[in-house]
Amino acid sequence: MTRFPPFGCVMGSAGDTSFSVKEGRIGRKRAMSGKQIFDDWPERYDRWFDTPLGAAVLRYESELILDMLQPGRGELILDAGSGTGIFTREFLARGAGVVGLDISYAMLRRAADKNAALARRVVTADMEHLPFGDCAFDKTVSVTALEFIADARRAVAELFRVTKRGGVIVVATLNSLSPWALRRRENARHDSESVFNRVIFRSPAELLAAAPVAGICRTAVHFAKDDNPAELDRIEREGQGSETGALVAARWEKR
Repeated sequence: MTRFPPFGCVMGSAGDTSFSVKEGRIGRKRAMSGKQIFDDWPERYDRWFDTPLGAAVLRYESELILDMLQPGRGELILDAGSGTGIFTREFLARGAGVVGLDISYAMLRRAADKNAALARRVVTADMEHLPFGDCAFDKTVSVTALEFIADARRAVAELFRVTKRGGVIVVATLNSLSPWALRRRENARHDSESVFNRVIFRSPAELLAAAPVAGICRTAVHFAKDDNPAELDRIEREGQGSETGALVAARWEKR
């Protein structure tokens, strides 16, 4: 079984590029919140992406994230809120060195158990207090983590801080303008244990406003849960340029 160091330690380095990890700690309340939300999720989270609907969602979300981030061979990328490594593996497959960061030890352990290339490159930490020096990464990315953070500006500012000048920051979150958000809110009203009771849905404009510079936004997953699988490609093509996809992703460049 993979063994993990305590918070503030990184398991090895990413690629041939070294970086430092600052000392720090997660506040007790925040750490417990992260544990309560995520530590029971790893297997269930991965199983959902193995379903036909989950696989379709993952396909279109991955296409969007990869197109906006453009991970390249030899780049050092921080995946903040990396979870079980669903998206991290796509960055690794393109030759990038990736550091996976998450508040949940259980999610990171699952990611490391699935991918040996990530096993020594994970950090347990809070996205609002990244334990890295300034300009440590070529690019930073965060997928479906911001919705659990109230202070979006602070989290995005931290991603900017640890990204090198000329680097790219990509953040994707659940879109408040999507029919998926409406349905999730309605379902959560009848289920006090639903994780969507804790989610902060944001619009494309709200996501862009979280950064100190202008950026671009795109969305993905424009189909409905019960749409004909044979029609999904057409629906996604027709949805390009729309602000109502279930996932909204923003891209900024650090000057």
